[in-house]
Amino acid sequence: MPLIKTIRTAGITLTLFTSIQLAAQITYPSPVSPGNEPIAPGKFEPTWQSLQQYEVPEWFRNAKFGIWAHWGPQCQPEQGDWYARFMYEQGSRQYNWHVANYGHPSKAGFKEVINDWKAENWDPQKLVALYKRAGAQYFFAMANHHDNLDMWNSKYQEWNTTRVGPKKDILAGWAEAAKKQKLPFGLSVHAAHAWTWMETAQRADKGGQFDGIPYDGKLTKADGHGTWWDGLDPQELYAQNHPLSEGSHDIGRIHSQWGWANGAAIPSQEYCDKFYNRTVDMINQFNPDLLYFDDTGLPLYPVSDAGLKIAAHFYNHNMAVNNGKLNAVLFGKILTEEQKKSLVWDVERGAPDRIQSQAWQTCTCIGDWHYNRSVYDHNRYKSAKDVIHMLIDVVSKNGNLLLNIPIRGDGTIDDKGIAVLEGIAGWMEINQESIFETRPWKVFGEGPAAENANPLHAQGFNEGKVKFSSKDIRFNQKGNILYATLMGVPDGTITITKLGKKEVQKKIKRITVLGSKEKLNWKQEDNQLVIQRPATIPNDIAVVFKIW
Repeated sequence: MPLIKTIRTAGITLTLFTSIQLAAQITYPSPVSPGNEPIAPGKFEPTWQSLQQYEVPEWFRNAKFGIWAHWGPQCQPEQGDWYARFMYEQGSRQYNWHVANYGHPSKAGFKEVINDWKAENWDPQKLVALYKRAGAQYFFAMANHHDNLDMWNSKYQEWNTTRVGPKKDILAGWAEAAKKQKLPFGLSVHAAHAWTWMETAQRADKGGQFDGIPYDGKLTKADGHGTWWDGLDPQELYAQNHPLSEGSHDIGRIHSQWGWANGAAIPSQEYCDKFYNRTVDMINQFNPDLLYFDDTGLPLYPVSDAGLKIAAHFYNHNMAVNNGKLNAVLFGKILTEEQKKSLVWDVERGAPDRIQSQAWQTCTCIGDWHYNRSVYDHNRYKSAKDVIHMLIDVVSKNGNLLLNIPIRGDGTIDDKGIAVLEGIAGWMEINQESIFETRPWKVFGEGPAAENANPLHAQGFNEGKVKFSSKDIRFNQKGNILYATLMGVPDGTITITKLGKKEVQKKIKRITVLGSKEKLNWKQEDNQLVIQRPATIPNDIAVVFKIW
């Protein structure tokens, strides 16, 4: 029988939906202790009300397009997303691959994958320069994933890339490259969910040669004597000295528990304190311009105030670094309308089907978030055309696009990923003025795709469900200039109903095609604008009409 439990801590009301049986077992953590990483003083306090003083900086609204290196040890096996979770699911594709290539997870767990990851060909300067040439106006690096490995010289996480795996400060390398290219630097933090996400490491095989033999999720520091990880505590990585979440045997149950409800195991005070301190330490070391959380609202919310305190620190710290001006951008998922006033809404692999009043961002990838050899082999990457169409649609609705190009474990991008970036760069070279520094028009578009409802699901996940054609048009504006972009190559006369005299109550004076000097034949009628098909089409991805 469901139970609604309301508690009050750190000045916020927490409403948690659990079962009566589980509610009796839960101990809610008290507010996190900043310890050696105090909240920077300033105008923002760790409450939603105080965070609503936030205003999205103009530079971000102008930027429109960023590129993300969603890169870490789970890229090493080249087996795709959530490897560190699914490798402990007996019979799964990733489990079978792991047993064949690393050994049974009771003997060789995810920590062995980390040890195998060397990033031997990683050249951050070369990669970030390529991203900028493709049009990126900001750059993101992954600071940690749900696998809980920190990618910098972390004071609070002994499992970090300066001690294991590559033996390099990955974030320092990315930060230096971003600075050289004069790109705003973003960091994505996903580790708040390691507590439940790595619960599969507590399992054991059910049947077969290793029946009942526990995987390595419960190993302790003492178990490492004489091993390559001697002196390290696996519990600092796996964080599995706790009871399992309700229904943990179901590999998909975690999706309904992402907001720490529906029977999720509640993190300990120590875990919440550590997450707060390591994240604030990261902010203080790298002074990021953007900070992305893969969480509902803020990390560990509502069972801890860690996320609220990190948010207040991030904003105050950023203002101190920028002489009192707030240039920071903070992202969260599945936000309420009130929360959207406090940070920027991120939509994963999707976009709302209408213009948004607040600035927002979609994050997506041309393949899997973590490198997947099968996606490459079977030519399943998004094309440059797919990416540009998504960018145009997102920008028309007041959004930005953050794009991940998968990176192999050795630190390189494959030839097909490079080809996508080159295709994006080619279109941007001609048409970037229709993207950067623009704002939405009174309507985002017209055509078949604009007329179809396309609701979001959870974090987003509605991309690709609407197919664009040259009959689809997207609008945006810059000053007195309107850009009307066709999602393809027109096969005849172009008719735009939204630009008739009665609709816009304005006489159009001039129309050109970006990338062409051809004089167009066109006529603005009462109920439509009619443009004769240009003889020259600059590209086959999207044709942009510049209208005064």
